Amino acid sequence: MGGIDYTKRQRPGDAAGGPAVSLSKVTLTKGAPSVVLTKKAGATGTLRVNLNWNARPPAPPSGGLFKRMTTPPAVGIDLDLGCLYEFTDGSKGVVQALGNAFQARATFTTDAVIRLDGDDRSGTNTGGENLFVNLAHSAHIRRVLIFASIYAGAPNWAEADGVVTLFPASGPQIEVRLDEHNPRSRLCAVAMLENVGNELQVRREVRYIEGSQSALDREYGWGMNWTAGRK
Repeated sequence: MGGIDYTKRQRPGDAAGGPAVSLSKVTLTKGAPSVVLTKKAGATGTLRVNLNWNARPPAPPSGGLFKRMTTPPAVGIDLDLGCLYEFTDGSKGVVQALGNAFQARATFTTDAVIRLDGDDRSGTNTGGENLFVNLAHSAHIRRVLIFASIYAGAPNWAEADGVVTLFPASGPQIEVRLDEHNPRSRLCAVAMLENVGNELQVRREVRYIEGSQSALDREYGWGMNWTAGRK
């Protein structure tokens, strides 16, 4: 399937055309888009999913004092981290800052299975934004689609230089760089966490969706009803 089981000790360049693999980090690419989270390598405890980006605005315009006075100030880029989720009990929904949907709950536990720690509107927080997935309930997870959206600022993914990193409780971190760009889209499906044969697989997506979260839903067949939200 083009994936990597990162419990195997590989050196950079071991797999022809594959990503550089080390004991500390796996970078998912088109050539090797997936890894399997085995119990030995981190399918227990809490999986932290981090989004970081560069929110710097474009350089100020040149052309003299008058042009600077008549040109609106540049707007920084505000990226948001979120996910669509589906559990084996039939529960499905979205975790995101928009609509204050910060937690995902289900019938099989009173704890939050997935939670979002907050909303970094500046991109200057070194901790970025974080989703936490409680892998004690991994058997109940059918799939989780991690996405990033540009909430404010121009849809300039190249300028944002976003990266999503997954930190298992043990084993190497998993990096997905948003290194393909679509200036017509404010939404990017980053990675899918999916239960395949009782193992959790992380698969790179990096697919840009033109439209809102409802368009993302249709693209991946989630089948939910959507209403406008705000934060």
